[in-house]
Amino acid sequence: MNEARLVERAARESYGRLLALLTARTHDVAAAEDALADAFAAALTAWPRAGAPDNPEAWLFAAAKRRLIDAARRAKTQSAGAPVLILAAEELEQEIAARRMPDRRLDLMFACAHPEIDPAARTPLMLQTVLGLSAERIAAAFMMAPAAMSQRLVRAKKRIAEARIHFETPAPQEWRGRLEAVLHAIYAAFAEGWSDPEGADPGRAGLAEEAIWLARVAVRLLPEEPEALGLLALMLHLEARRGARRAQGRFVALEAQDVSLWRADMQSEAEQALRQAAKFNVPGRFQLEAAIQSAHVARRERGATDWPSVLLLYDALCALGSSPVARLNRAAAIARVQGAEAGLAALEAIEAAALKSYQPYWALRADLLSRLGRAREARAAYDEAIARERDGAVIAFLQAQRASISG
Repeated sequence: MNEARLVERAARESYGRLLALLTARTHDVAAAEDALADAFAAALTAWPRAGAPDNPEAWLFAAAKRRLIDAARRAKTQSAGAPVLILAAEELEQEIAARRMPDRRLDLMFACAHPEIDPAARTPLMLQTVLGLSAERIAAAFMMAPAAMSQRLVRAKKRIAEARIHFETPAPQEWRGRLEAVLHAIYAAFAEGWSDPEGADPGRAGLAEEAIWLARVAVRLLPEEPEALGLLALMLHLEARRGARRAQGRFVALEAQDVSLWRADMQSEAEQALRQAAKFNVPGRFQLEAAIQSAHVARRERGATDWPSVLLLYDALCALGSSPVARLNRAAAIARVQGAEAGLAALEAIEAAALKSYQPYWALRADLLSRLGRAREARAAYDEAIARERDGAVIAFLQAQRASISG
């Protein structure tokens, strides 16, 4: 691997860990971001000339540390800032050199949920700052225009600067009040990795695995939080099916997947987490979504999906005031239980303009219209779905579905 590619890989794999580590010491996310950007720029110059270091993370940490210290000295805050940073950095040098990089990302995510930060900006801020997602990808996850999401993030960072919010790890008693935003960010990161099933996009490589790791840490820190357990169960159930989502490069819909390719070990761990969450008798979004995925596992054992149970669970999820996406999936379940006409009526009853830019909305609409014999409308809906999809394998699947319409 050439040095430029190595820098790109280090940025992808280490950015969040390094930023969280530096911010934990400086309590200044903007300064840490600037120092880390300078460190990566320095690596692009130094590594091709002198060769890549044996431990890229240690090199980048040291470079960023030097820039933070230089900035502190230039600001004439050496007595207050630089020695503290030097001491904190030296405490970590041996750990990092031994490749035991402490991971403080979850701490920083809880810090991003500070009460002074706009609640609507907390999860996007975590996704950009801690997990490295672009504003465009975050906007897509929230079904927002990229410009609107960029403005939201800019306003959040401006508020941080104006209120002089320090990114300090909150005390354990404050974690529960900030947990919801953290769990949403972890799941959004997982969804980005999940939408790249073959790991072909370097920008999303490893995101699903990292999200599962973060959820496990959250469960370990807060073992009595049922929603943390529910999120872990949900992601494990989804990740267990990764190997079945493609067959020789072709997209395979859930109902057509080879269940022997589903990972039984992950499904077993997911079921255990879900049972543990159920003991608290406090249902929530992630527990219900995990239970829906658990109902799909019935096909592995009995040869058929338990669609009535899936529909009941979607009813409960929507009763919590869940998202338009949940109502969309409920419409799909209604079609399975009550027929395509009932499913289409439920789909058309959803009042959410954002869904009209969402590929699964058009794919479901096309499928239901096709099953009702409304061929012209079905083809038009498939055209809308195809126009909104980026994954080549999914596009090919939708095109084949469109071509199969008779009449």
